Amino acid sequence: MTLHPSKLLALAGLLAAVPAVAQAQPTRTTPRGKIEEAEIEIVKERVNQLPEAARNFEKIKIDPPAKTTAKVPYTYPDFKLPADLLNPSVRVLTIRQEELAPQTGNYLKAGVGNYGTFLGRAHLHNTRSNSASYGFDLNHLSSASGPIDKKNSGQSRTSLGVHGETYSGATALGAKVDVGRERYNFYGYNRNRPELPIADSLKQTFFRADAKVYARNRATDAAFQYDVALGFRHWNDRFEAKENNIYAELRSSYALGETSRVSVNGDLSFISFKDSLSYSRPFVQVTPAYELTLNRLAVSVGATLGYTGDTIRDVSQFKIYPAVRLAYTVTEDKFVVFGGLGGGLQRVTMYDLTTENPWLAPNQRVADTHRGPTVFFGFNAAPARALEVNAKVTLSNDRNLYFYNNSRRDSTKFDLVYDKKATQLINVHGEIIYNAAEKTRIGLKADYNGYKVKTLAQPFHRPAFQSVLFATHNVYEKLLLGAELYTYSSSYGSSYKPGAFDPAFVPGREIVRPTDSVIDLNLKADYRIMENLSIFAQGNNLLGRKYERFLNYPVKGINVLAGVTYDF
Repeated sequence: MTLHPSKLLALAGLLAAVPAVAQAQPTRTTPRGKIEEAEIEIVKERVNQLPEAARNFEKIKIDPPAKTTAKVPYTYPDFKLPADLLNPSVRVLTIRQEELAPQTGNYLKAGVGNYGTFLGRAHLHNTRSNSASYGFDLNHLSSASGPIDKKNSGQSRTSLGVHGETYSGATALGAKVDVGRERYNFYGYNRNRPELPIADSLKQTFFRADAKVYARNRATDAAFQYDVALGFRHWNDRFEAKENNIYAELRSSYALGETSRVSVNGDLSFISFKDSLSYSRPFVQVTPAYELTLNRLAVSVGATLGYTGDTIRDVSQFKIYPAVRLAYTVTEDKFVVFGGLGGGLQRVTMYDLTTENPWLAPNQRVADTHRGPTVFFGFNAAPARALEVNAKVTLSNDRNLYFYNNSRRDSTKFDLVYDKKATQLINVHGEIIYNAAEKTRIGLKADYNGYKVKTLAQPFHRPAFQSVLFATHNVYEKLLLGAELYTYSSSYGSSYKPGAFDPAFVPGREIVRPTDSVIDLNLKADYRIMENLSIFAQGNNLLGRKYERFLNYPVKGINVLAGVTYDF
């Protein structure tokens, strides 16, 4: 192979440089110019190993907020239609009445309607305050005529309520006084008589007064919660019957810790009654209980001890009933099931009875109801936003449960009648409430009451089924619309005179007759025409059914009322 001259020169220069490089390394021991064999290892991959780190696989745990279990009272719901079925304000059951705009504290209301009806109301109250609350409410509603023989079935109601409350730290001290006068007529007479009775001979009047003082704890986070009251209640009628009631009420609880507390509730009453006879009716009842919350389970265990002075029907005056309730939260704020055992004495007074039935005959024997033992179970649910569904079933064994039956002495009046033995009762209660952004509210409440009486022919004037469908809608804070539809199934009363279907009537023989079923539609509209001025119109019993909720007492047909409301 022949090399180019330039390559030869480059090779010679390289060979000359090798000794110089080797000479520059004085520690090298290899002979000059000799290249020894060597093995060179080239590492292409390298793995860096880090020390093992500790890993925590446990998720961060955030404790949920403490659950507060609302105690569901196991009482018997009972709606009652007003005697004249002309309510000055459409009632929305279970939810508060909605106003078109916040009240300034004072307003006047007046209206007129058919049947010679007049409505007047004055509500005077202080504005919102952190130191005190006080005011009074005056109501009057009267109808010059009614469904039977004009003036003979007229009626009126007047009431005045005064209340005041002061706040001192966590304590609220208050007092309230309510007085009222009512007039009704016994118009359930035989209308085939040759001469009509004079209205004054049918007259019945009631005077009521209720005064009480109370104290309660306003601090909801305090360990000790209390609400105590002491009061006096008076009632009398045109037949010189009088009832005076001194009463006291206690509602209290003390928190032992975050999940447990004890509660003590009690009622005391002493009634002095005077009619053809004079007698007293003492009453005392107390319910101590221990309440415990275990995660989703709420437990309340206690007993109800009661004593009544009533001695009719050989019923024991002293009673002890269990007070046990279990509630389990299946889904937080969505679904709660509950059940338990209960019972207790229920105070019965002429003051309350005459608000249910104003046509009671004189000389009635009033007795407290022994309700229990009872078994109850049900649920509370919120399946969707703004929707509530509640249901409850109660089974009870009642003694001295009162019924209303037409009096044999005078069929225009009613007597209190009792089953000589215990009355078995099954109550099925349900309600559905929809509340959309405080604008639209729709609800349905229904009850079925199955009474099993032993010595009475029927559960007189206690309908098996009752319901109310209600709705309100607020249109742009200017127009408030409301509606109610009541339904009551037929019940029973007694007649002691011949009917068209019974030509072979025997004088003095009792004939059990069904009352009418009730379907009652009420509508109302409120329209605010100015900031302080609004007009309203309402119609009751718009289906025009003159049904008899109480035998021999038909109600008014279509009745309307219109008027104005002024706020100031």
